[in-house]
Amino acid sequence: MALDYPLPFLELTRELRRLPGIGPRSAERIALWLLSNEDARPSALAAALAAAPEAIHPCRQCGFFATGDLCEICSQPSRRGREICVVEQSTDILPLERTGTFGGVYHALGGRLAPLDHIGPGGLRIETLVERIRDEKPAEVILALSADVEGEATTNYLIEILRPLGVPLTRIAHGLPAGGGLEHADQITLQRALSGRRPAEEG
Repeated sequence: MALDYPLPFLELTRELRRLPGIGPRSAERIALWLLSNEDARPSALAAALAAAPEAIHPCRQCGFFATGDLCEICSQPSRRGREICVVEQSTDILPLERTGTFGGVYHALGGRLAPLDHIGPGGLRIETLVERIRDEKPAEVILALSADVEGEATTNYLIEILRPLGVPLTRIAHGLPAGGGLEHADQITLQRALSGRRPAEEG
């Protein structure tokens, strides 16, 4: 019988391999570091991993990460009634916010239209967006979705749905690379994209 690590070690590497980008060798190296390095503090890591899902949940309004009913952005009264920037995922909000260019609020759809993956309008937070626009009457709705086929399809669908509401619609200028998402863009590119937004009807 071939010698192997103890069962608890193998269970640890098995869980580590479930993380994105972690293969068998990386999982083994991380497990060895956690168990043998004085600075690893595996108990603190385990406590943080257990506590975070309990304390963090989607913001009721925009979908960003929050510890209360509303996230830090939606809790600021000065942002209400201004622009709503529509993004695909909650993780798209922070790169835009860090540019310091935008002073409105956000709305994460929770994805984009993807018929091949069986994601239709009902699987996204589109109805919630329509309700927000009716209630908040924002000065502008900015569509900041990816520049790939699915992102464009979602943008065009939103234009059709939102145009009758009478709110000015714009879409960010794509200084972003075609086929790329917001999470891969640097701050200068995002600043230019926000500053160069244009009326959504222009296509």
